[in-house]
Amino acid sequence: MDKVLVTGGAGYIGSHACKALKAAGFTPVTYDNLATGWRDAVKFGPFEEGDLQDRVRLDEVFAKHQPIAVMHFAALSQVGESMSDPGRYWHNNVGGSLSLVEAAVAADCKKFVFSSTCATYGDQDNVILDETSAQYPINAYGASKRAIEDILRDFEAAHELQHVIFRYFNVAGADPEGEVGEFHKPETHLIPLMLDAISGKRAALTIYGDDYDTPDGTCIRDYVHVCDLVDAHVSGLKWLQSGKGSRVFNLGTGSGYSVREVLDYSRAVTNQAVPHTIGPRRPGDCTKLVSGSSRAMEELGWTPIRSTLEQMISDAWRWHQTGHYNG
Repeated sequence: MDKVLVTGGAGYIGSHACKALKAAGFTPVTYDNLATGWRDAVKFGPFEEGDLQDRVRLDEVFAKHQPIAVMHFAALSQVGESMSDPGRYWHNNVGGSLSLVEAAVAADCKKFVFSSTCATYGDQDNVILDETSAQYPINAYGASKRAIEDILRDFEAAHELQHVIFRYFNVAGADPEGEVGEFHKPETHLIPLMLDAISGKRAALTIYGDDYDTPDGTCIRDYVHVCDLVDAHVSGLKWLQSGKGSRVFNLGTGSGYSVREVLDYSRAVTNQAVPHTIGPRRPGDCTKLVSGSSRAMEELGWTPIRSTLEQMISDAWRWHQTGHYNG
């Protein structure tokens, strides 16, 4: 089977992508430094430990496995941290990605699927974002991802590196079969934090502001099931294999859910109330951030069929009760 190098394949989204790639007939080769990933999550193909900025190690892995494509997830992704320590994000995300792209081109591996972010669009409140929306990132995380997109375009012009870029907001849920799931230390995402509060693993959840101009006063965000997301990435790889050329796709539902809706659905799924308190608004939080996906639907045939709150929370709750990694 053709091999695909999956950077960050020991992480949350990357591990699900590896499972989807194997199901689609590829052999995923995980490349991860285990800074935030887990060795236990690598279940669907070979594992190669290494850092993206270690060019010698990258060259070894490309020579050994001769992948037909790269699927790039590895990145630091905490917005707050990126603002307090931007250098770390530019060194890791941009420097590491440049090293990876150069290694891929040197190995004549010129199909590249990149996991970007809607954070590249910046503070565009209460509109449905699409691929033509202007990119004005307001934090170092979003800026680093936009810079990587620029790198890919430049390397296409100079070296014919074909790429597909995916931009999206919040990822949720877990593998319905429970083989992999979401497990961060520390945890920062709403749904696992909420499930931790329900199960008593942490203190009550804080809702940051309940006076926004939304039906229930809480912020609205777009959520995509992790399995829907990685299915799109596999479709992006097949898009490149068919010779259709470089393309950018947004992935979202176009509507989103409020924080209170997430809590209400959680109670319905788990039969337990979510302990929570109301705190002040956080600086920089927008009222509503959602992404359209009409291009992905029309051109890739992608449909976020699992991206309902009930499905995402049900799958996350199933994993949450039994799933963890030991390292």
